[in-house]
Amino acid sequence: MERVVIHTDYIKLDALLKFAGLAETGGEAKERIQAGEVTLNGQVCTMRGKKCVPGDTVELDGRTVKIAEGQ
Repeated sequence: MERVVIHTDYIKLDALLKFAGLAETGGEAKERIQAGEVTLNGQVCTMRGKKCVPGDTVELDGRTVKIAEGQ
């Protein structure tokens, strides 16, 4: 499991995929989310603007990313 540190209260799901390197572009992130390929905390999530907070886990293509809070 990979760890991604954010320094804000939340990060939107599409931005997280780009930030974590799970998607190369925002367009790719949007398409993969809308296609139902992304899970948030074990549930398929099709809302690209979904707010992800520290403690959340996102999975795509067998890669799992956990969001951590930065100082």
